[in-house]
Amino acid sequence: MAETPLAAGRRIVAAIILAGAMAPAIAAVPLIIAPNWAALTPQKQEILAPLAGEWNQLESWRKQKWLEIADRYPRLTPEEQQRVQRRMKAWVKLTPEERRAARAQYKKLQQGSPEQRETLKQKWSEYQTLPEEEKERLKQSAARSTANKPSPRPGVGHPAVKPTVVPLPTLGATPQPPGSVISPAPSAPLTPATPPAPAQ
Repeated sequence: MAETPLAAGRRIVAAIILAGAMAPAIAAVPLIIAPNWAALTPQKQEILAPLAGEWNQLESWRKQKWLEIADRYPRLTPEEQQRVQRRMKAWVKLTPEERRAARAQYKKLQQGSPEQRETLKQKWSEYQTLPEEEKERLKQSAARSTANKPSPRPGVGHPAVKPTVVPLPTLGATPQPPGSVISPAPSAPLTPATPPAPAQ
């Protein structure tokens, strides 16, 4: 017997309500757990070979990103495949701090205008055409300029704090109450003190 449109509509509404009720429980369960290195296909192991040493320590979402790249890899041109391999090898050599900086820089670039991204893409293309010796020279030059960069001046961006000057008492001076100002010693040569004139 064929289902009536009213019954089909009720079934769809019930499914939507059930899905809504289960949403918090589903959201709490990770949707995809990326496999360990041994569980990857030989083809994916070959593509992702530069990451083999650290694959099992990567977070699931990072593994998933790399697996997506491995899925697209066979459809890439040979030049694009070489570029992916170079980037993986370079990524593995980075320290955790350098990786964080690279991710932050990538996010910053993604927020830039289309013109800025196009300019950067053009510069990157020009860089890729350089001979390896020139690339190495540029890397060393950038490393030197970063090393020679002056450290930030202390207090920049912060309100100026006036140093507290605590005058030292002079010999033979009478103690002053806190908060009072002690005048500096005279610059004339020291002579025996004369008693002050009597107050009138």
